[in-house]
Amino acid sequence: MHAIVAIAVVRHQDRFLVGIRPFGTALAGFAEFPGGKAHPGESPAAAAVRECREESGLTVEAVDELLCTAHQYDHGLLEIHFFECRPTHPTQRPKSPFHWAERKELAQLNFPPANAPLTALLLAN
Repeated sequence: MHAIVAIAVVRHQDRFLVGIRPFGTALAGFAEFPGGKAHPGESPAAAAVRECREESGLTVEAVDELLCTAHQYDHGLLEIHFFECRPTHPTQRPKSPFHWAERKELAQLNFPPANAPLTALLLAN
């Protein structure tokens, strides 16, 4: 069995909403975009919006699905949907550990292996 995970790739003025995964969680210490598992019956786009609000405090709207990939981690198989999102209130500040990172900073951050195709896509644009 696999889990469906939805990720909000929030972009505003060529900066991206990024956090560091807390210790005691899967992939602790890795950089991340807000996201998590979709609830039963919840669309991946709705899950990305909900997870972003829960984790960062920001309300966003999903604009488009950027990428869908599957990745096998030690803790299970994930079907990961990455959505380009934009903040509905751009002046709102995200709650810790999330912050705005410039596009060029993405190359220096240590994202989980499943994010490699996404970060390559973001850095190429």
